[in-house]
Amino acid sequence: MVFSSLFFLYAFLPLCLIATRLARTVKIQNVILLIFSLFFYAWGEPVWVFLMIVTVFGVWLIGLAMGASKSKAAAKAWLALAVVLCLSSLLVFKYSGFIFETINNVLGTSFPEPSFSLPIGISFYTFQTLTYIIDVYRGEAEVQKKFYNLMLYVSLFPQLIAGPIVRYSDVAEQIEERRVSFEETAQGIGRFLVGLAKKVLIANQAAKIVALTLESTRLATLDGLEAWIGILSFTIQIYFDFSGYSDMAIGLGHMFGFRFKENFNYPYVAKSVTDFWRRWHISLSTFFRDYVYIPLGGNRLGLPRQILNMFIVWSLTGLWHGASWNFVLWGVYYFVLLTIEKLFLLRFLEKVPALFGHIYTGATFVLGWVFFKMESMSSIATLLQRMFQPRSDFVTNRGVVLLQNHLIFIVIAFVLAMPLLPWLRSKKPIRRLFNTLKNKEPLYGICSSIIYMGILFFCTMSLVASGFNPFLYFRF
Repeated sequence: MVFSSLFFLYAFLPLCLIATRLARTVKIQNVILLIFSLFFYAWGEPVWVFLMIVTVFGVWLIGLAMGASKSKAAAKAWLALAVVLCLSSLLVFKYSGFIFETINNVLGTSFPEPSFSLPIGISFYTFQTLTYIIDVYRGEAEVQKKFYNLMLYVSLFPQLIAGPIVRYSDVAEQIEERRVSFEETAQGIGRFLVGLAKKVLIANQAAKIVALTLESTRLATLDGLEAWIGILSFTIQIYFDFSGYSDMAIGLGHMFGFRFKENFNYPYVAKSVTDFWRRWHISLSTFFRDYVYIPLGGNRLGLPRQILNMFIVWSLTGLWHGASWNFVLWGVYYFVLLTIEKLFLLRFLEKVPALFGHIYTGATFVLGWVFFKMESMSSIATLLQRMFQPRSDFVTNRGVVLLQNHLIFIVIAFVLAMPLLPWLRSKKPIRRLFNTLKNKEPLYGICSSIIYMGILFFCTMSLVASGFNPFLYFRF
């Protein structure tokens, strides 16, 4: 089930909101949310829901044993067991086929390659399970003695399938005690609808352009202009798809009394690759920083060890996104860029005009999406060759027509990816007008309701008219 489906919007979500509002205690609300969350996951993966339950149950038992441990060594042993339990399912279902395929290609062997349907969201819920047991081990969170509460934390449907990665220590108190006000619910609905518009009205439209170029059998015959339109459209699609999902997840959290941290902060205005990764998929970046990079030594050791730690982190970041060499290449690509910035380039960028940094960063992440999008080395090479082919073959009538048909959409989409509203609100006249309207109730509420109802109407019409509604990060 996806947030941008008509069944979710007009059946699942209203029923869940009504049921939780009728519950008199947080405990009953948790049980209701757990039932709805398991149904949400089982809607598309009725078999793999049991894998998630078994994994969480095992980690819950290990957490109880860790809490009863009387020595650090025993606690560390329980932690190691939990890590093995969590990562083993990820290794088997997501990476076993990739591992055997690589062995066969390198050694010329013919071992049978395992083939499993990938459990949806396994990377996300595995990492969340790990944050629980690691936070307990570090003393940053109390042992959860109620299994259904830990199960709720992992399976909570707003963030189950595609994040953001929510740390247990951030929501532990909210699971036990929370209150949902009318104002917070209204804010959540507004945030959800903004995310829905990002997904349905922008990401889905960009995906259609991508399908005409990068995902067609014409890849090898694209002219240069078509290739650039395709990768720029994918740049639009992946941002509005994933940030839209994160907005919807955060908005849903507000509706049910949970506060999730932000996952995006206008990454396409970054002035460096380092800045980009402080703004893009923030929950994943901070997970690898706090649970991998810092435990490896972080910046406390010498420069060679720091670079080795960065290589490990970015190789894992690439592999986390998929069991394919293009993702490994994508991770190594960012490792190289971040290493260069760490050694000298970042200091240079701080001294030159900001425009230079924006252009450089924009070029790097657009090029990076080539490695991310194309699933084979040959298709990566083909697309790069198409993008940088000789001038004589760069523009054809096909490319001109494609540009004419989609230029306005591409320009508007990139403008909307910029921090336009924060910039407008920073201007005194706009801020004064906004505050004046906000203080005029019920006028402000009526105007907001009309805007949000309009967004819902247009999104619904778009969903009815088109069956094309995938989420990119579901495969991770």
